[in-house]
Amino acid sequence: MKVAIAGAGAVGRSIARELIEHHEVTLLERNPGHIDVDAIPAAHWRLGDACELSLLESVKLEEFDVVIAATGDDKANVVVSLLSKTEFAVPRVVARVNDPRNEWLFDEAWGVDVAVSTPRMLASLVEEAVSVGDLVRLMEFSKGQANLVEITLPDDTPWGGKPVKRLELPRDVALVTILRGPRVIVPEGDEPLEGGDELLFVAVAEVEDDLRELLLHPRLR
Repeated sequence: MKVAIAGAGAVGRSIARELIEHHEVTLLERNPGHIDVDAIPAAHWRLGDACELSLLESVKLEEFDVVIAATGDDKANVVVSLLSKTEFAVPRVVARVNDPRNEWLFDEAWGVDVAVSTPRMLASLVEEAVSVGDLVRLMEFSKGQANLVEITLPDDTPWGGKPVKRLELPRDVALVTILRGPRVIVPEGDEPLEGGDELLFVAVAEVEDDLRELLLHPRLR
């Protein structure tokens, strides 16, 4: 894939290092002090403002598969996202949210497919760590209004020993994975559930309460 990252600060460079082994990465940075070709020599580096159409045209942004707006300025990230989607029809736009108060801006109307709020995610992970049996929203996806949610089954869960295929999930819910200690388990039909399992789902907000009820107070036959 071709990936463009707007912002080559600490966050942008870290993302680039994770992606560069398997993807073609271009870093766009307006601050000359952040240009460090030796740090990631396999990446393409461009000096310029990613909010300017001229720079995006010069790198042929329409040929990219993903744009990541990773600057430390929420306004810039929104502008980059909107230009990427509306002017260059980039299939996938991921945007960093620096201030949770600005989250309402990072939606499909502004070209954002996935908004990643580090403060929100950290808060969710803290909540998840102390909330066995509670449904915790880890991430919101703009497209389709779906969320990544997690629930940890209590040790005495009535689902203990029951296979995944017994879960009659509500509509618009998908079980993504099961975390069991150090293991990451693909949720195949015959996989038995255990107390302490962390279940990750993609679900629309309207059925989250139904999902929690199913997992914590099932009517097993």
